[in-house]
Amino acid sequence: MSSNFLITGGAGFIGSHLAESLIADGHRVQVIDDLSTGSMKNLESVIDHPRFTMAVDTILNRERMADLIDRADYVCHLAAVVGTRRVLASSIETIHNIVNGTDIVLELASAKGKVVYLASTSEVYGKSTDLPFHEDGDLVLGPTTKGRWSYACSKAIDEHLSLAYSREYKLPVVIGRHFNTVGPRQSARYGMVLPRFVEQALAEEPITVYGDGNQRRCFCYVGDVVWAMKRLIMQPKHYGKVFNIGASEEITIFELAKLVKEKTRSSSKIVFIPYHLAYDDNFEDMQRRIPDLTRIEEATGYKPQVGIGEIIDLIMEQQMADT
Repeated sequence: MSSNFLITGGAGFIGSHLAESLIADGHRVQVIDDLSTGSMKNLESVIDHPRFTMAVDTILNRERMADLIDRADYVCHLAAVVGTRRVLASSIETIHNIVNGTDIVLELASAKGKVVYLASTSEVYGKSTDLPFHEDGDLVLGPTTKGRWSYACSKAIDEHLSLAYSREYKLPVVIGRHFNTVGPRQSARYGMVLPRFVEQALAEEPITVYGDGNQRRCFCYVGDVVWAMKRLIMQPKHYGKVFNIGASEEITIFELAKLVKEKTRSSSKIVFIPYHLAYDDNFEDMQRRIPDLTRIEEATGYKPQVGIGEIIDLIMEQQMADT
């Protein structure tokens, strides 16, 4: 059955893939995006589709959001500040836009009885070493003197607020904690590691690894994430719960750089840059970030389908096509 979806941040990396998938499923899709990091190019395959509409505006525009939410059955709230560099450069914008934007979405959706999917992040686990990260595990955030944690704190507040709406007002809301989602259309502009590596390798520039390269991550293909999001938001048994969405295949950042170099057949050198030179003393990192996927596997049958090698191939193809 066809439904009406609203995607905030829908011109962004994940939002545009979600919009395409929902249109292909026969749904009607509204997108709102202020284009601060999103791009109309990301939506070129659906922009003229009769079941697609686009609003260029901020989610802080309460009147516009009230109208869009009124016409939606499901609200996929993805709008947020994107990338470590942008977070460090503007922590005020990060906190203000994320927390206030989510407050508006939840308040209006609650008043209208709409279903909400909140896109959260593995960043909320912070510096925890209790691996793999389980949804009910403790969150261990760094000091407030490090601006790097403003994003994690803001998204944690989003989660608290969403679950409070679920408990107190019976708002049907489900939270997905995304772990290193990657794929075509992800921009290297704001410090995203994989598209940056591919871009550097294709240009025969040094592949810059921040820190010692021993940080371990699990990269998840955007198509697998979209599959999970659609199943979480459309089944009431998931409402009021938090789910990790990611992959279980671990790789170090140095290994990732070597794999990108091999896949692109690049002559680029791999260069290590200390964190304080790549960012500043306002930054700190965590060594490992691995999701426990038991809950989402049991709830939806979720299993990531696309491995890191194929993901690199897809990103490489997209970047070559864009040049």
